[in-house]
Amino acid sequence: MADPMTQSSQISSSQGLADGQNSAKDSKFTAKDLVSWRDPKKSGAVFGVSMLLLLSLAAFSVISVISYILLALLFVTISFRIYKSVVQAVQKSGDGHPFKTFMEKDVSVPPETFRKHVDVCLTYVNCALKQMSRLFLVEDLVDSLKLAVAMWLMTYVGAVFNGITILILADILIFTLPLVYEKNKTQIDHYVEIARTQINTTMAKLQEKLPGSLKRVKTE
Repeated sequence: MADPMTQSSQISSSQGLADGQNSAKDSKFTAKDLVSWRDPKKSGAVFGVSMLLLLSLAAFSVISVISYILLALLFVTISFRIYKSVVQAVQKSGDGHPFKTFMEKDVSVPPETFRKHVDVCLTYVNCALKQMSRLFLVEDLVDSLKLAVAMWLMTYVGAVFNGITILILADILIFTLPLVYEKNKTQIDHYVEIARTQINTTMAKLQEKLPGSLKRVKTE
């Protein structure tokens, strides 16, 4: 028969392991999990805040929205500071500044972290510049024509919607499409494959009709 102290230590270690696994899962919560509503509370909070921000930008200017947000934050912190000061004066306690714990935290950005993010951004910028150069200098006529058609369609979108409206629709789609896709994955994949086949067939026919010098050169 196992010793009670041994059983207690085993239970404690098991609980610690479970807590560690749960915290690891929380730390690995990705953007994909967010838009897929893996955690409804987190997804709902982010979706609600983003929609509120976009709707505010639709009604007010950027400067006004930022000013109102900072003003609300200041109102909360100043009110709490005054409240705690009054409580401490009445109770004659010496608890100190209510935000002392947060004030002692280091909020500076380490140079290594800053450089790391700059390098990542620089990689994306260079990739985008390379693609723009390839498309606008017509390295591949078919790809440049695709971009031209896409930009032509976007002129109609811009005539109907403004930038904020498009961002609001994009926010709604980002938080709804992944959920719809997960529930209807088989059917959507089937129709996507059909559409992809049709597009590839059309592009192949178009490629065949182009003059020889303009045909896509396949690289090994």
